[in-house]
Amino acid sequence: MVSTEAVAVTGQSQAQTPALLLKDITCTFVSRDDPSQRYTAVANSTLSVAPGEFVSVVGPTGCGKSTLLNIAAGLLAPSSGVVESFGESVNGVNKRSGYMFQGEALLPWRSALDNVVAGLEFAGVERAQACEQGREWMKRVGLSGFEDRFPHQMSGGMRKRTMLAQTLIRDPDLILMDEPFSALDIQTRQLMENEVLELWMAKRKAVLFITHDLDEAIAMSDRVVVLSAGPGTHPIGEFVIDLPRPRDVAEVRMQPRFIELHGAIWAVLRDEVLKGYAQQKRA
Repeated sequence: MVSTEAVAVTGQSQAQTPALLLKDITCTFVSRDDPSQRYTAVANSTLSVAPGEFVSVVGPTGCGKSTLLNIAAGLLAPSSGVVESFGESVNGVNKRSGYMFQGEALLPWRSALDNVVAGLEFAGVERAQACEQGREWMKRVGLSGFEDRFPHQMSGGMRKRTMLAQTLIRDPDLILMDEPFSALDIQTRQLMENEVLELWMAKRKAVLFITHDLDEAIAMSDRVVVLSAGPGTHPIGEFVIDLPRPRDVAEVRMQPRFIELHGAIWAVLRDEVLKGYAQQKRA
């Protein structure tokens, strides 16, 4: 079930090489204890993200959203299907991507600055140059003056800002984000959402954003993809978000078009959420 608007944007995207292409992806997990026990998390799924496009994926809990993100990052090989980034096959880690995880991904024994520059140092950048870039990125995310703080000395919002700088400092062409703000309070979450949009608008990198929050998906995205309940999850709807940019994630929620889009997407998503909830209860 795909909206007519979604078909239009897909046709436009095909005119250029996608930043990310997942084509006919199936991912089946086999039990180590009993090889006859198999679980197909994702089945025959196709998803693309154009250069400069911000795409959010929503779906029921446990439907396989993070599985698709891990495949895009090259952290998980699909059982079948094609994975390409900017026209090249992804075999192993996708070096053109940056991944902002849902959970804490900061090394507790390193300061905020040392966490931010870790990727540059691992890539062989000289310490002085890495630190210069790190301080600039900490300034961009509002953490100037906190370079020497350790993760346990920072609030949840500050740690997320540090993780954001850590992800973006290497200037990835494709940004992968797995529910990065789900643990934050609503005020801090909205501040972080606006910060991400501001940074994204500056360079317009491709983004694949996983979220459970439909409001967040609509407020931030160019396009929202809806996944079915698992097992064998697959896209069942795509919606073009034609709200004008720049956007404030709090103010845009009050626009009539936002409310209209929310109703249309929820009409597709609602039954899948109920299916996912029923499956969890049975489990």
